Amino acid sequence: MSPLKRLGLGISWLWITAGFAADFTIGDVNHIGLTVTDLEASQRFFVDVLGFEPAGGDPEYPALFVANNDIMVTLWRATDPQSAIAFDRKQNVGLHHLAFNLESFAALDALYAVLRMEPDVVIEFSPELLSGGPARHMMIREPSGNRLEFIHIPPRDRAQ
Repeated sequence: MSPLKRLGLGISWLWITAGFAADFTIGDVNHIGLTVTDLEASQRFFVDVLGFEPAGGDPEYPALFVANNDIMVTLWRATDPQSAIAFDRKQNVGLHHLAFNLESFAALDALYAVLRMEPDVVIEFSPELLSGGPARHMMIREPSGNRLEFIHIPPRDRAQ
């Protein structure tokens, strides 16, 4: 059992242990980094298909960055793309998938129609109910093989 005691204080937490107290709140996700085998193909997918904007890069690494109004995605090229080992979500520890919210079921269906035409995208499953609904989601692999989920969760009925 941890020697830490956690006290809920609204949305922040106060941790107390051995006479030390720390009050902090974890905010939104700042960015996510994905290792890719093809920097240009992955950047093209995020920019041309998903509507992100180029946001710089680091040629020394090498890396390219893309962002929208909500998140930055850093795309880091594997050291040797030819020998890079594809992630196995059932065997490896690491990022299982990255999920993006969509504003409506219509937007989810429209994105699915676009993704179906992308030759470098693998659609794992088309939009379907998540655990019986009411949310719907789909899962794909972007050009370098990273799993991306797109989901719409409708607002709860305020009458309930």
